[in-house]
Amino acid sequence: MCLSIPGKLIEIVAELDPTFRIGKVDFEGIKKDVNLAMVPEANVGDYVLVHVGAAISVVDEVEAKKTFDILMQMGETDDLNMTEWTKDIIKKDEKSIPNKETRIKDQKENESEIINNPWD
Repeated sequence: MCLSIPGKLIEIVAELDPTFRIGKVDFEGIKKDVNLAMVPEANVGDYVLVHVGAAISVVDEVEAKKTFDILMQMGETDDLNMTEWTKDIIKKDEKSIPNKETRIKDQKENESEIINNPWD
């Protein structure tokens, strides 16, 4: 299912012109950079609906908070913090990720197996 998540526009971080802007949006403590090209009317302090990194509309604060609460209860806001989740996974699996020397050694072994393949 595709969802748009409401958040508060707290800062304009880049502005090429009045249409092409990037803003920082706060999703209850998780801050993300968002493309504002589709909502040139959005101002700092407004609430916007964000879908796939782009704000798609400006919404009422009360409705935005109500919607965010419902999405949290449904567990649909978990992906907002994907970066931290991904870091945790990598930390847990660091020992299973081969270092450069191991990768080079494995590559050389594979090359010698290919050269010495008796089936050729």
